[in-house]
Amino acid sequence: MKGAEALVEALKLEGVEVIFGISGGAALPIYDALARETSIRHLLVRHEQAAAHMAEGYSRASGRVGVCLATSGPGATNLVTGIADAAMDSIPLVAITGQVPTAVIGSDAFQEADIVGITMPIVKHSFQVRNPDDIPRIVKEAFHIARTGRGGPVLVDVPRDMAQAQLKGFKFPEKVEIRGYNPACVCDDGEIARAAALIAQARQPVIYAGGGIIASDSSEQLVRLAEKIDAPVAMTLMGRGVIPDRHPLSMNMLGMHGTAYANWAVRDCDLLIAVGVRFDDRVTGNLARFARNAKVIHVEIDPAEIRKNRYAEVAIHADAKEALTKLGAAVQKAEHTDWRRQIAQWKEEQPLAYDRDGALKPQYIMEQLADMTEGAPILATDVGQHQMWAAQFYPFQRPRQWLTSGGLGTMGYGFPAALGAKVAFPEQDVWLVTGDGSFQMNLQELATSVIYGLPVKIALFNNSSLGMVKQWQDLFYEKRYSGIDLKDVPNFKLLAEAYGCVGITVTTPEQVRPALERARDVKDRTVLIDFQHDPDEHVYPMIASGLSVDEMQLQPLGGRKKA
Repeated sequence: MKGAEALVEALKLEGVEVIFGISGGAALPIYDALARETSIRHLLVRHEQAAAHMAEGYSRASGRVGVCLATSGPGATNLVTGIADAAMDSIPLVAITGQVPTAVIGSDAFQEADIVGITMPIVKHSFQVRNPDDIPRIVKEAFHIARTGRGGPVLVDVPRDMAQAQLKGFKFPEKVEIRGYNPACVCDDGEIARAAALIAQARQPVIYAGGGIIASDSSEQLVRLAEKIDAPVAMTLMGRGVIPDRHPLSMNMLGMHGTAYANWAVRDCDLLIAVGVRFDDRVTGNLARFARNAKVIHVEIDPAEIRKNRYAEVAIHADAKEALTKLGAAVQKAEHTDWRRQIAQWKEEQPLAYDRDGALKPQYIMEQLADMTEGAPILATDVGQHQMWAAQFYPFQRPRQWLTSGGLGTMGYGFPAALGAKVAFPEQDVWLVTGDGSFQMNLQELATSVIYGLPVKIALFNNSSLGMVKQWQDLFYEKRYSGIDLKDVPNFKLLAEAYGCVGITVTTPEQVRPALERARDVKDRTVLIDFQHDPDEHVYPMIASGLSVDEMQLQPLGGRKKA
């Protein structure tokens, strides 16, 4: 068996069913081995960055480790953005790269790049194969590292001569023992008891719920705890879906573009129960003024995040599912009637709303999409205003329903992530909400959707600009517009049709529902709806970077329409 064959065999034994990638010279032995393996499906994408994002979307939707593959040099470096995105959002990913032969590494050989060095700050670990007999062990360890503890990306770099060399023998490890790597953590019963005591004393508790709850599959335990202690739940962008939006304890999202009532509740709470979060600056704003009246319980699997940004009176270093299960058993049932009444009043006074002035509004599009689909499909987004409107106005029902780039904020993430989710769940409807700026960064993957029969629905929010940048220039740079004008190019309907997809153009509110229904009814092809909406619409509420909830800008309303 050659090294490349050992690699493919190890991937099969690890349970890999799909790989997203692009071939090339240094990766040819791996692709030759894949050509003879029928149990692993390879999707030839059109750009390596998209391969990484597809692997992310596959992982985020399914809970499994995503796998992407590229050749050396530019192929490998094109993966870097996706690898960094996975690192920021804790997505389990294994990126496999071809490499020039070991004899010429370091000589600036054709298509050589030190991908191990380049990615060192953004991976959990890197492997470069130097002995073909190590390949089965390396694959086993790579997947173990990617999925255990705080999830993240792992790089496996395979020089071409290692892929072509003969193994002395193939042995796939039954278990993994890695010196210096021990992500297992034991939930401290003493910390659980101290947390339960703080919860018993609280009169105005809030649960601050993040993506770590989804990663640990502990949404059910989170909801049970919230109901038992009668604590409202504010979600991060990555935590959307941990509690159904229609649940009476849900406050939707907090932070820069979170709901006013979620931000006010965090401002005035006396206890903040933070689970699977890292106190990101987009949530906290001015950190010194964030939840300034609250004691903090922080449940987090990564010890580096505990007390990094915000001091916690109780720090529980544990998997969220174990911690929430133990905490749920340790606390007493409670009611906080006055606190809940106050939040209900805030919801009534400052709901998510927008001006209904006859123009086509992006919020209206999201409302109609939510109503037509009943909030059931998987929803992916790119990054920008449309991302925030989707997070605000779409009624999420379950975890792993929401795919978005949180920490890195990667434009171009959404479409490939949606395709990755469609690969994982071909029978589910998958919708992409994107912007005209973001979509153009990876629109070439329309070809991938057509060739592999991955019909997703695309709601493209078109304001002919980089909308979020325009909003900031409107509000903070005296409308000195620079570097934002996309000039109504291209014609997205014709673009979709050129790839063999269905293209629809919508310019008025009356056209929205029929277009959405037509997209829903098309089952065999990707549908792109170009929603040419009000170019001056902004995302509110808004807490500008570095400010606090006290400086939150609310929606300036004329003919207000509640969500």
